[in-house]
Amino acid sequence: MSKRILVLDDNQDILDIVHETLTYEQFEVKSTSNSLEVLPLMEQFLPDLVILDYRVSGTTGGEICKSIKLHSKFNNIPVIIFSAYLNSDDHLLNYGCDGVINKPFDLSELVEKVNNLIKAV
Repeated sequence: MSKRILVLDDNQDILDIVHETLTYEQFEVKSTSNSLEVLPLMEQFLPDLVILDYRVSGTTGGEICKSIKLHSKFNNIPVIIFSAYLNSDDHLLNYGCDGVINKPFDLSELVEKVNNLIKAV
């Protein structure tokens, strides 16, 4: 059975590239550009890993990550945060995420980080 990945990014181009890349790597991918859909989609889709853009309208990927990590059903699901705005990964790691990818990013870095975190699940 394919591992499931939920991706949030409000940049449709990035969302499309990440979705296509991870689908090509044999993952089942659900994508959204709406931060309010993340937790409801987690309930329906039951992902094995979540990728969140840090800067999204209405909130931050960090706050969503914190909500995931505080949720009794989802707190063990690895979360990666994308960011083009921070010079230090430490700030993002304080939200409880399991990995950080700085934008712009290399698709091979994305696939490697996803594979390493999914194997740990």
